[in-house]
Amino acid sequence: MVKKIIKNLTTTFRVNKSYKQWPGLIKAYKKWLPVNDSTPIITLQEGGTPLLELKSINEIIGKNVKVYAKYDGLNPTGSFKDRGMTMAISKAKEEGCEAVICASTGNTSAAAAAYAKKGHMRSYVLIPDGYVAQGKLAQALVYGAEVLAIKGNFDKALEIVQALSEKYPITLVNSVNPYRLEGQKTAAFEIIDYLGEAPDWLCIPMGNAGNISAYWMGFNQYFKAGLSKKLPKMMGFQAEGSAPLVIGKTVKNPDTIATAIRIGNPVNKEKANIVKEESKGKFTSVTDNEIINAYKLLGNKEGIFCEPASASSVAGLIKLKNEIPNNSVIVCVLTGNGLKDPDCAIKNNDAVFKSGIDPDLNKVAENMGF
Repeated sequence: MVKKIIKNLTTTFRVNKSYKQWPGLIKAYKKWLPVNDSTPIITLQEGGTPLLELKSINEIIGKNVKVYAKYDGLNPTGSFKDRGMTMAISKAKEEGCEAVICASTGNTSAAAAAYAKKGHMRSYVLIPDGYVAQGKLAQALVYGAEVLAIKGNFDKALEIVQALSEKYPITLVNSVNPYRLEGQKTAAFEIIDYLGEAPDWLCIPMGNAGNISAYWMGFNQYFKAGLSKKLPKMMGFQAEGSAPLVIGKTVKNPDTIATAIRIGNPVNKEKANIVKEESKGKFTSVTDNEIINAYKLLGNKEGIFCEPASASSVAGLIKLKNEIPNNSVIVCVLTGNGLKDPDCAIKNNDAVFKSGIDPDLNKVAENMGF
């Protein structure tokens, strides 16, 4: 067992075995990224997130299937956005930029604000007023972003920041920024480095659809370099009330409990559709109820607290369990941490919570069932 653990660690860090701790994804995967010796690396040591086997999901599916979670909610600001932001901010800094801007449902704003602050830059974020989870808004504020809440949805906010970045000296760091996807592709590298091969399926939530495109880029680069022998089917999942990629048209008023993927007109839709076609994958919608069931299952059975949007990958996998080939290896991407949306957790759980108990040993013991 000890030898196996050492082997796994060596494989994970084979990009540079001299590091005593994870150095951040740009240093770890420098030769795969559009950086050079003069690029100022703005990092919070993102990446290197765990791949966790989901044994309870294995049991639900059967067929000798192994399911893993790529838990990117353990990145520094609690979501996969950090992967792209370390690249976007580093390149913006290299180009002499002093301010960045983004539209966000929450996670992008948190990452942009944190990395901009680390790089001594100003950050502006546009959010849809009243539609950002409190945990995410709190992050952006504490990191020092200048937050502008508009009376409109994410799609309108993105339209505005794109226009602003074209008119004023400010860098756009949404996923239309190509460096974002360059950073996010490293998650695919980490999966192959750990498993020794690409999975059969990669299940992933889709909002703006940049991440599915980034993963596909990463899988392809390792495949072409001979570091994997196959490519996965890319299985994308959206919430039923916000599923433009599933129904094939813009959703004008997207609505779902999964705020991180409440996007009606994804800017990366063309890239995502190419990924689906090239990988022979599939896009599927899941209901809010299915998302919450998966969300609670991950917490109750696996000890993993993810945000609702993340759970859509697991909800979708369970929904498609009859389509899964025997002996498959599957990775479900969990994009964000559950602490991003504490209100959802408080409203959706199966825990026992008792209040108003007298501070007496016997009374406490009685309420514990003793």
